[in-house]
Formats: sequence, structure tokens, C-alpha cells
Amino acid sequence: MTMPLRERKKLRTRKALTDTALRLFTEKGYDATTLDELVDAVDVSKRTFFRNFPSKEDVALAADTELWSTWLREVDARELQGPLLAYLRQTLDVSLGEMDDDWERRFLAARALCAKVPSVQAHSLRYCNDTTGVAVERVGARAGLAGDVRLRLAVEIMIAAWRCAALEWTETGGAGGRQGLGRLLDETFAAVPDSIVLSI
Repeated sequence: MTMPLRERKKLRTRKALTDTALRLFTEKGYDATTLDELVDAVDVSKRTFFRNFPSKEDVALAADTELWSTWLREVDARELQGPLLAYLRQTLDVSLGEMDDDWERRFLAARALCAKVPSVQAHSLRYCNDTTGVAVERVGARAGLAGDVRLRLAVEIMIAAWRCAALEWTETGGAGGRQGLGRLLDETFAAVPDSIVLSI
């Protein structure tokens, strides 16, 4: 189905804002780049910016929110069945597959900003916590597991496994592209059972 013209224009504007923001943040520095400079570079108004992103941090982390918004939609849409951790991993795989061809570049740039800019890192952690809470609430309501600590643990383990794999992938500069990230996710999720019973 063809996307309406208005939606296509909105997506183009959002992409232009994201690409330009990441370029300016990388070249000039995050704090040194003003919102006025960003909107002037894209030739849009501040009002248009705020229709797309609540803050500078949000435009910097657009690749993250694209992935996790897609993941939450998958969680809502897919039938709940089988082991919960495997289900959550499958929805993550599907969501990664739906990201556009440029997603890796934008994600790596966002991770680099997180490593250098405290406000972006704090925003990322808060967003991750909020997304985890939403997933727990939605799955709990659908599966009749509201308030069940096992559900919370399963979602937290899935997020932790993702973070471990994504951190290793970004430290290598995204080696192997999305397939490389997928291999690291396989290794990380496979290590979960042993990590739980690990003795030292």
C-alpha cells in the first residue's frame, strides 16, 4: 500500500532532521550545536522540529527509538506463545529486520554521542527504562501476568542481553553490519542460562 503524500513528507523531514543533527553533533559537538542552527540547516521551523522530536536528545537517539517503537508494536501484534524470553528475542529480530538500510550508521553515531555526552546518555537510560516498563505492562496484561516478577525479569534479561551485544558491536565500529550484530545477539542470548548459575 502506498503511503499518503503527507506521511511521506513527514518521514522525509524527520530523516533530514536526524541526518543533519547527527552530522552537526559529530562535526561541531553536541553542546555547541544550537537548535536554531539545526532547523536552519534543514530549512524548517522550530515548530516543525518539535512536531517530530521533543528535544535535542530525542533527535540524537532517533535510531534507538525507531527500533524500540517497532519492537513494542511487534510485541503488541504477535501472538504470545512459547517461552517468553524466546518470544521477546524473536520480536527483536523481526524489529531489527524492519530497520532501513541506513539504520546501522545512525545507531552507531547515536551510541558515540551517548559515550561522550552525559545528557544524551541519561536520556537513553531513561528511555530504556520507560520502554521496559511499557513492555512489562503490555505483555502482563495480555498474558495474565500483571505484577508477576518472572515477567519483569524476562524483559529485563532480554534488554540486558541486547545491551551486552550492542555494546560489543559498537566497540568494534559495527563490524559485520547487521549480520554481525545478529551473531553477537545469538552468542549473548545463548550465554544467559549459564550466566544465571555462574559460580565464582
